[in-house]
Amino acid sequence: MKRIHKYLSLAVMAAGVFTSCEKADDLSVYSEATAAVLSTPTATIAPPPADSNKVSMILNWTDPKHATDPKTVKYVIEIDSTTRNFTRAYTRTVIGKLTDSIIAKDLNAVMLAWGFEFNKAYDLDVRVTSSYGNNNEQKRSNVLKIRATPYKIPPKVALPASGRVFIVGGATVGGWNNPVPVPAQELARIDETTFGGVFQLNGGQGYIFLPVNGSWDSKYTTLNTGAGGDIEGGFEFRTSGGSDFVSPSTSGLYKVTLDFQQGRYKLEAITIVNGLPNDLYIVGGATPGGWNNPVPTPSQQLTRRNSSQWDVTLNFTTGQAYLLLPVNGSWSQKYGAENATAPNAGLGGKIKGEGADIPAPPTSGSYKFTVDFYKGEYKLTQ
Repeated sequence: MKRIHKYLSLAVMAAGVFTSCEKADDLSVYSEATAAVLSTPTATIAPPPADSNKVSMILNWTDPKHATDPKTVKYVIEIDSTTRNFTRAYTRTVIGKLTDSIIAKDLNAVMLAWGFEFNKAYDLDVRVTSSYGNNNEQKRSNVLKIRATPYKIPPKVALPASGRVFIVGGATVGGWNNPVPVPAQELARIDETTFGGVFQLNGGQGYIFLPVNGSWDSKYTTLNTGAGGDIEGGFEFRTSGGSDFVSPSTSGLYKVTLDFQQGRYKLEAITIVNGLPNDLYIVGGATPGGWNNPVPTPSQQLTRRNSSQWDVTLNFTTGQAYLLLPVNGSWSQKYGAENATAPNAGLGGKIKGEGADIPAPPTSGSYKFTVDFYKGEYKLTQ
């Protein structure tokens, strides 16, 4: 019996040897995909509003040759402003195609959402990333440079026919009295579709905006119904009804912005050293009155135009300096330059409470001097 088991064992071992020597089929080897090459027939895009429904951007790219059915390859297109490195990119996804197109109004909406100005050309970066449907083996294309110009569209909220906006309500210094005190409670026109101002607001109180001071017939109210202490949101135009805005719970100085293009409002708490002045006077060697204080009035008293802007036209002497005073005859408070040595500081710069003496413009002559606490800037125009 022992011999029989021995012979059987040898037979099994021999069979194993012969089986292991048989050649198996080769495993399939798939090559790695390559990055697609992105291109466009038109690198400059500036469609007129009339072409809003027409294609404005065409993108083409080469086949990256992923080892799968080409109809299932995933392509993610990214578009962003140059220098942002795609940190705020608008994205589109295409499956199984080597091309994509974007109509003018869609691209325009993206650029306006980024805060781009109408009719101003901007540089955009575009790239496409290919992959399997599950995002494996991602391959990123070259970055394509596009020059695009947003076109003007009607604002989301109709602009005031009066061209003016006033704030009224319990949150304001003037309360619900209408007409409101001007110019302190009038917003400045920042650009064609934006109004803004700086106001001392009482915490947790209501307010609205009026296009006509002294009239309740029309107003701008918040869309954030039921939400108290809002610092941003949507707003609308009403002839009746509507919900009051509610100021933040903390009383203080706020920069208020109404963006009619987007139909959005925003409040930002700010600090101004020496506060927001009621009056402003200009004093210094660059002015006709020199450093004598009190200064001659009305020639060296600035005119307040609204809640945040003052101006005066004056002869300036080059090589000298000057300051702004909230109280004529007092040196206890002042406003000056944040950086008096900055390039072109003589023609404009940042304004600052207790700042440095502002240098005179490089050429003596008559200048319109403007100070804007909404922007925190001063500017001279000859």
